[in-house]
Amino acid sequence: MDGEPNAAVHVAGLAAPGGHYSHAVVANGFVFVSGQLPITAEGARLVDAPFEQQARQALKNVEAALHACGSRVDKLVQVRVYIDAMENWPAFNSVYAAWAGMSRPARAVVPTGPLHFGLKVEVEAVALV
Repeated sequence: MDGEPNAAVHVAGLAAPGGHYSHAVVANGFVFVSGQLPITAEGARLVDAPFEQQARQALKNVEAALHACGSRVDKLVQVRVYIDAMENWPAFNSVYAAWAGMSRPARAVVPTGPLHFGLKVEVEAVALV
């Protein structure tokens, strides 16, 4: 992070963005994490992985972005989750609860149908720095 009031952050532990965006932006005391897909730091898309593994990877990516911006999971204020099918909601909720622990930010889970690359989940977040 370069200390500017609105600083775009590239996270070394994440695959390079696939489009014209930053992994995260820090502005006015908040961290805005771009949607994170289940893609490893090496760029492997977990298309054939079970839903729970995809969810854990997407959340791991969110957490990496938070840490790179000087934040953490317990500072989350809002999380938006996009899933390919409503049938995956219970599995996501279970994985998410284990990941978030005592933190309970505002959250939305939106069934979307197929996601980019055929992946099953994408997570974006807003947290305090």
